[in-house]
Amino acid sequence: MKPHHNLAETRTPDGARLSLHEHDGSFCVRLNGQDLMHSSTSASEILLGELVHHLVETKAPTRTLIGGMGLGFTLKAVLAKAGPKALVEVGELMPEIIDWNRAFMAGMNGLLLDDPRVQVRLGDVVTTIAKARPNSYDAILLDVDNGPTPMVQHGNSRLYGARGLETMKSKLRPGGRLAIWSASPDHTFEKRLRAAGFIAQAIPAKLFPTAKRSAYVIYVGDKPVAASP
Repeated sequence: MKPHHNLAETRTPDGARLSLHEHDGSFCVRLNGQDLMHSSTSASEILLGELVHHLVETKAPTRTLIGGMGLGFTLKAVLAKAGPKALVEVGELMPEIIDWNRAFMAGMNGLLLDDPRVQVRLGDVVTTIAKARPNSYDAILLDVDNGPTPMVQHGNSRLYGARGLETMKSKLRPGGRLAIWSASPDHTFEKRLRAAGFIAQAIPAKLFPTAKRSAYVIYVGDKPVAASP
């Protein structure tokens, strides 16, 4: 039986223990011993990135913000279709996550961080979004926590309230897309997304491509083309 390796540990700003583990070539990040993300069940993270292909498949410059590096699967999906002039910003609160991707997971997705189209923005993605100019992003993808119900950083709830959604809509160009990964259905949040002026939909997401059932949900909000910032 192949051994499990505890590769690294750190603490979140809220004091929780975040750790990286490896077993038989697969990687897992755990929060206080509970699986938070796993490389063998990455289908939903890939789908999150694929949901903006229609926005980034162009030779014109595009700008995408990914909130949360994770294990790099969303970044991989975006870069696979992004044009040569694209800018893909990765907002990550925990610098250790970036370091772990480079040091331990270079053979999986970590080398994507060296792509010239990628720019890492360390810090709270809430701040990154707040500082952005209006109408500056073609897409904002958020996988920063457990979804609208925060698990890692309680302050992330600021993203999902009415004010946070209004702010993100103002940073998207007309026709731009907001996509948010969620660990479970949240019908109240879906209504809030519509109330903020987005054309909203809930897309089921599987743990892995061959799974019979969908375990997660990705909430998509499109900014109407005629909408004002």
